[in-house]
Amino acid sequence: MTERVSQTVIVKSDVSTAYNVWSNFETFPYFMKYVEKVEKIGPQKSYWEVKGPLGTTVQWTAETTRLDVNTRIGWNTKDNAGTMTTSGEVVFTELPDNQTQITVTMNYTPPGGKLGEVVAQLFADPDKRLEEDLRNFKAYVENGR
Repeated sequence: MTERVSQTVIVKSDVSTAYNVWSNFETFPYFMKYVEKVEKIGPQKSYWEVKGPLGTTVQWTAETTRLDVNTRIGWNTKDNAGTMTTSGEVVFTELPDNQTQITVTMNYTPPGGKLGEVVAQLFADPDKRLEEDLRNFKAYVENGR
């Protein structure tokens, strides 16, 4: 069954800076607690490793499906039979006073079997995890990385 989470944060930063930091996926381990590694493996593809429970690691390949400069980034997982399936988007909205509103909406479908149990634990309380990641992103951008 597919689940959906969405969270919004306002960052004290111009939209271009916020967008540029977010669109550099390889920086995600600096502000996303469970992301261990993101590596660009092609013009629109990236390889992800995320820390799971009990020392496990969940991995997948994601494809950037939309890259509208300073406005929107979309993605979905590719060729991940038996692992995590995700899709979503990040929307950047310029606000007055040099601020940017960032809204992340993510859909995910965990696999079945033992791996599904690990992934289900990994995504326990996804709203809280996304909220924490956005708070960390805010601090990362506002405090000059």
